[in-house]
Parts: sequence; structure tokens; C-alpha cells
Amino acid sequence: MKILVVAATHSEIEPLHSYLEKSGSKTSFEINGHQIDILMSGVGMVATAFCMGRHLAKNSYDLAINLGICGSFDFDLNLGEVVLITEDVFAEQGAEDGDEFISIDKLGFGKASQISQTEIKLILPTLEKLKKVKAITVNKVHGNELSISKTLSHINASVESMEGAAFFYACNQNQLPSLQIRAISNFVERRNREKWNIGKAIKNLNSFAFELFESIPK
Repeated sequence: MKILVVAATHSEIEPLHSYLEKSGSKTSFEINGHQIDILMSGVGMVATAFCMGRHLAKNSYDLAINLGICGSFDFDLNLGEVVLITEDVFAEQGAEDGDEFISIDKLGFGKASQISQTEIKLILPTLEKLKKVKAITVNKVHGNELSISKTLSHINASVESMEGAAFFYACNQNQLPSLQIRAISNFVERRNREKWNIGKAIKNLNSFAFELFESIPK
């Protein structure tokens, strides 16, 4: 199987990059007979969509996996916990009408919700142990109590990132099976980096990624 791994930043998949260096390649390696290519998209949905569109125009894959960290609205999730995102929503696409938010769907200009098209049970039983959550993708991560409340009032999501929905969109446009796997680095609240645990999230994310690659049948 040929697999594309997409990450926004080097730091989020630094352990994978260390493995790359050992393999002698800068962009790809092999695990359990599968070719794993790494694509660094850059931060944000615009960078992700452009980078993936350019790459997928010249390359084909059996599966794409988005690896990254995220913030959690759900305080029942734990810092460092790895989750499987099955639906991701472009939270800001739409229009304001006074205090009301009108989604891009209601405006008739597109579809905000993007869904993974991969049959998880059929190909990756290892994923069954992860909690399945709904996410939103934003240009500006939340750090204000009022904006958090307003967002959750019209989208019931557990986590947020800046790339996930764009990743799903690019994959769906190319009819490419996709998975989005993220680890919780912080809770979405008033910004306080002292309460974050990015290191634990990255460690757990990459440990699970290696386990996942090794579990995919040849």
C-alpha cells in the first residue's frame, strides 16, 4: 500500500522525521512493506489545500493520513489522548446576519462538513480503540469565552485544528481514502500555554502512528 502522511509542521511528526533520517530519505520510508510518503503542508487550511492539490496532481496513493495536534472543547478528553476525527467542519465559512450565523450550506454556496471516506473496520482494526470525534477547522484558534460559546452553539464539536477540513476536502475531491488522527495538546479556553502539554501529545501521536503503520495488512 502507498500511503501519504500529511502534517502541518515538522514538530508534530518529529519522531517520524527521525525515522526518515535513519532510512536515508528525506520524504519517504517503508514499514511492513508499505511505502510512506511525508508531505509538510504548512499551517492553515489555505496552505493545506494548495499543497495537497499540487502534490496529488502528480502523485497517487491508496490512503492519506493527516497527523497533528489539536485543542479540545471536551474536558472529558485527556491531554495527550489520541483521537480519530471522522467529521470536520469549516466553522467560519458563511455569513453574519446580526447575531445569527448563516452557514455556507444554508447560503447555497458549498458544504461546510467534510467526512472521512475510509471504511475503518475493513482496513485498519487498530483504529477501533480510538475515540471518534467531530472537529472544526478554523483560521483563528479560539481563546475567548464568548466566541467559544457562540461557535459551539451552532456546531457541536469536540476538537479544533487549522487544517483538518481542508485535508478531508482535498482527499474527497481526489476520491482518496483518508484518515485524520490527532492528539490533544490543550483545552480550548482562555489562552494559557502553561496548561498545555504539546510534548505529550506529539509523543503519543507518533507512537500510535508507528503502531498503525505496522498493523496495516500487507
